[in-house]
Amino acid sequence: MNDSDPTDHALAAIASILDKPEAPVPEAPSVPETPAAAEKPAEAESSGPIEADGYSKTGPGPLQAIRFKWSVRRDDRGDYFVDETIGDNSAPINSGPMTGDEAIRFVDERASEARRRFEGIRRDMTARDKSA
Repeated sequence: MNDSDPTDHALAAIASILDKPEAPVPEAPSVPETPAAAEKPAEAESSGPIEADGYSKTGPGPLQAIRFKWSVRRDDRGDYFVDETIGDNSAPINSGPMTGDEAIRFVDERASEARRRFEGIRRDMTARDKSA
């Protein structure tokens, strides 16, 4: 990812919010340590092919205002695009054109990476609280 990756900015904002000592941070539920359980996509439970147009995922986080959302849309020519937003009022960052399968894979990879980074920050914050 590049230096202007919006994920980095959102995760830095989450870290700064969680790093404030005056506000108690609620205990996070335990996360399974097995990589297979953490990486299992929710789509594996459905039967049949996934329709790309309208496919979306929302990233992790404590605040809706800084949560990522990825949505797939199809244009009039049949090309697929992914709109990435942060919160409800941001202008989307568009990626594409791509095939429907590429768009779904793109959304899944971005959501997985955001979750991995968020869990890393949450573990770091929890470890910092325990060592104090």
